[in-house]
Amino acid sequence: MQYHFLIYISYSYALPIGMPLETEITKRGYTVKWFADIEDGKKAIQQKNNALQTIQEVLDYKPDIVLTATDSVADFITGLKVQVFHGFNAQKRPSKKNTFSHFRLRGFFDLYCTQGPSTTKGFKAQQKKHPYFEVVETGWSKVDPLFPIEKRESNNTIMIASTFTESLSLAYNDSVYQEIKRLSSAGTFNFIMVLHPKLPEAIVSKWKSINNEHFTFFNTTDLTPLYKQADIMFADTTSAIQEFLLQKKPVVTFKHTFNHDYLLHVQQAIDLEKTFQEALVYPENLIKNIENFIQDLHPYFDGKSSERVISASISFLHKDKSYLKQKPLNLVRKYKIRKRLNYFTFKSYNKAYTLKKNNE
Repeated sequence: MQYHFLIYISYSYALPIGMPLETEITKRGYTVKWFADIEDGKKAIQQKNNALQTIQEVLDYKPDIVLTATDSVADFITGLKVQVFHGFNAQKRPSKKNTFSHFRLRGFFDLYCTQGPSTTKGFKAQQKKHPYFEVVETGWSKVDPLFPIEKRESNNTIMIASTFTESLSLAYNDSVYQEIKRLSSAGTFNFIMVLHPKLPEAIVSKWKSINNEHFTFFNTTDLTPLYKQADIMFADTTSAIQEFLLQKKPVVTFKHTFNHDYLLHVQQAIDLEKTFQEALVYPENLIKNIENFIQDLHPYFDGKSSERVISASISFLHKDKSYLKQKPLNLVRKYKIRKRLNYFTFKSYNKAYTLKKNNE
């Protein structure tokens, strides 16, 4: 049976999430298109020859399965709405109800393809309270290219990554900037850096200005090649931490909001050098804590998460979903998505989308 897949994104950083899914869909001989609902994502997919430019083109395409790497999706287009996530649960800070936004329901999705036991447990708990969607654990497509893990000789390379929220981001901290500048000038370590695309240009330019023999700034959303180059990571609360940890490599964090035992924590820039040195030794107890953590986060090291996502989506597309309740009315969010797309309609798929097989 032939299927029409749509990869639905908002931001450019979702491109590496969709690419492994596109590869798997194409390998199976199905049709796949891309669509972005805001300008940043639209610019990112212009390089592709299978990008849909307008919401009307999406409606005309009539997708069977919509793989969504953003928090919301147009509810009025056809297709099973599948959440494939735009990041791991970074555990930056809990909400007022002491829950993480990773598990917040937006009322748009029929299927959540979860990344590992920790995510699955969170959404299974939500499903019991709001039984209008299904949960299948598949692993996360973005990290497929990370595997198999390649062994390499250490050259004291530190990857720097940061989040965009000013109160949480190391990129805004001048003492950190000055210390990294000093260490790179001294040649003590080799630094490779990438910053979140939402950070202001002034901040990005400041860090770019360090560029020297031992510091290289990369303007990219494809972080996997950088993960492989680095021996350790220096970060704040960015979800890139979790991606990097899958390699069983240490991460040094600056003013992280939680004292996780699988991270090395620094509160002042003056302590960075000695902590980097500690991390580069790969302390046995730390590595053991990392291994325990990633077994709960993403226990899939075969690079086949995209394969599982596509299989789960097709299977659920055809499944009898009469046991599921209708999605919530969700009027405010539905209005916002219509305003964003400048397309106003009363049409909405409030029940999980089902497609009968050809022989039924």
